[in-house]
Amino acid sequence: MSSTLKVVAVSGSVQRPTRTLVLLKALIAGLAQKLPIELHLIELSEVGPQFAGVLRREDLPAAVEADLQAIETANLLIAASPVYRASYTGLFKHLFDFVHHQALNNVPVLLAATGGSDRHALIIDHQLRPLFGFFQALSLPIGVYAAEADFTDYQITSPQLLERIERAVESAVLSLTPTVQPDASAA
Repeated sequence: MSSTLKVVAVSGSVQRPTRTLVLLKALIAGLAQKLPIELHLIELSEVGPQFAGVLRREDLPAAVEADLQAIETANLLIAASPVYRASYTGLFKHLFDFVHHQALNNVPVLLAATGGSDRHALIIDHQLRPLFGFFQALSLPIGVYAAEADFTDYQITSPQLLERIERAVESAVLSLTPTVQPDASAA
C-alpha cells in the first residue's frame, strides 16, 4: 500500500491509567510497523467530559466534532473498550451514537477489549460486533481480548497476548492490502 492509511483509534476507557489504552497502543504500534499510518487517537478519559451530557451533534464542542469527523473519514478504525457491567462503557456507546449511521459503511474495524478475567472475552462477539454491524462496518475477523492477568504494572507481559496482537495486526494488514491480480496477458 503506497499511500498513508488514516487510522482512528478509540479508547473507551474513562480513567487513566488503563490497560485498554496499553492494548490499543500495542495494536497501533504493530500496525505502524507494517504500513504507513496517520493516527488520530481518541481517549474517552480526556474527551468524555466534553460530550457526556450533550444530546444533539450540533451542540458538541468543536474538538469532539473533529473527533467524529475523523472517525467518519477513517480508512481503518480500531475500537477498544474495557468491559463494564458486561458491555462496553456508556461513553463509548454515546460517542458512536453521534456517528452518522452510514459513515462507517465498509470501513474495516479492528475490535479490542479488556476485562478483569477471561470470562468477559465474548464482549467482542456479543457487544462490539453487533454495534459495528449496525453501521455496516467490516469488523475484522480477529479481535483482541486481554484480561488483567495479561498485564503487570500496565505493561503487557503475556506472550499469548502479544501473539494475539500480532495475528490481529497481520489480519488487518491483509484486509487492507489490495491483492495482486495476475496479469492475464502473461498467461
